[in-house]
Amino acid sequence: MGPVKVGVYLPQYGADGDVDVAAHARHAEEVGLESVWVGDHLIPLNPVLDSTLVAATVAAVTERVKIGFGVMIPALRPVAWTAKQVATLQHLSSDRILLGIGSGGDIHGDATWRAIGVPYHERGRCTDAALEMLPTLIAGEATMVNGEDVTLAPGATMPPVLVAGSSTTLRRVARFGDEWYPAFITPEEVSDTIPRLAELANDYGRPAPGITLNVSVGLGDLAESDIEEQVQGLMVHGLSNAEARRRLVFGEPARAAESFAEFAEAGVDRIVAYPFAGDRFRQSELLAETGRLVNG
Repeated sequence: MGPVKVGVYLPQYGADGDVDVAAHARHAEEVGLESVWVGDHLIPLNPVLDSTLVAATVAAVTERVKIGFGVMIPALRPVAWTAKQVATLQHLSSDRILLGIGSGGDIHGDATWRAIGVPYHERGRCTDAALEMLPTLIAGEATMVNGEDVTLAPGATMPPVLVAGSSTTLRRVARFGDEWYPAFITPEEVSDTIPRLAELANDYGRPAPGITLNVSVGLGDLAESDIEEQVQGLMVHGLSNAEARRRLVFGEPARAAESFAEFAEAGVDRIVAYPFAGDRFRQSELLAETGRLVNG
């Protein structure tokens, strides 16, 4: 088991959108976290800031911490613009972008897909097409886009691609991904999936992808009501109460480190925490402490 990298989602969400993203990003870097992450929504249930502008802000106020998309939805925007934005972010951040990619789902709502003119059932096809074109577009190489020979400048280093999804999307992961980026699964589900993922990657002549895992985390002395609320949120996906609790990491850093170690032993390379309760600055501090404990 190698060292497990630890990152945290930034608080993009807010009732009034008044979130000091820069302060949270600087704090995460100061306490020693490896990466900070942003989501990608157009018409969310709650107010949320644009992912690419948040990432640009983080790039401007930090020096070391990696900046991850968890995840960017390329079907929401023209692929050439996606490539232009990612290439620009690579320049602004000195190649610190981690390009999480997903196809989007029900959480984005019908209004989003209608607004951008992409039928919901075509989002997977659009995602695969984008994944095929992004490497050369970002690199500044000639790429055929909608029948037009497109070359973007300046080109940039293609960032690592982390493909999100469940076990039903493993072929996309194996074909395009440097890493698989699942969410809210158990160590057993990780270890059970690795052989199939390696087999599929081999079919494409590619190395087995690494694994970055999105985990719902609440550290410190939390109220049971906070934990139960998060459990109930996961149960809407058909999980029992016990199964939902198994997918959460909560408690003091020593306890959380044991859970992180289980994931690392199963094959996870990076854990990205989505704090579900408590002060977000304090959660980042406890998360960094957890990372130090699990890595010895």
